[in-house]
Amino acid sequence: MAESDNQLQLVTFQLGNEKYGIDIMEVKEIVRNQEVRPIPNAPAWVRGLLNLRGRIIPIIDLHERFQLGRLAVEEDESDPGGIIVISVGGKELGIVIDKIIRVVTIDFSDMQAPPQMMSGIGTEYIQSVVNAEDGYLIILNTRRLFNPRELQSLSALV
Repeated sequence: MAESDNQLQLVTFQLGNEKYGIDIMEVKEIVRNQEVRPIPNAPAWVRGLLNLRGRIIPIIDLHERFQLGRLAVEEDESDPGGIIVISVGGKELGIVIDKIIRVVTIDFSDMQAPPQMMSGIGTEYIQSVVNAEDGYLIILNTRRLFNPRELQSLSALV
């Protein structure tokens, strides 16, 4: 069960030093880092296209889009990150992540509005924030990550 009346399941991941979550119902799949074909003259935040079992998916680098630092990878760390494929406005997009964390269940009552002064991703892209034992978890609003014009230009790339 992905969502009850008072709970939400999230796929959590790390970008830089921050932990983020996306509603599990918006996640199509999670794949390991794969070869992404660059696109000439695409915005810097578009890493390129991925052929995933015959589906061509634009890959977005949120590090570039929001000027976020990357997670420092330890030499002994075996998880090189990956790509979360989501559906936004009926379009499949891949988001590059530094590290997948896990699926968590959050009570709606634990969700808070984002603080006005928040570092990293702008508050307009954040659905809510949840206090966690090791800091806070930022829940992204995937429908606001891209405006309609950007979604249209991403569709034209495929």
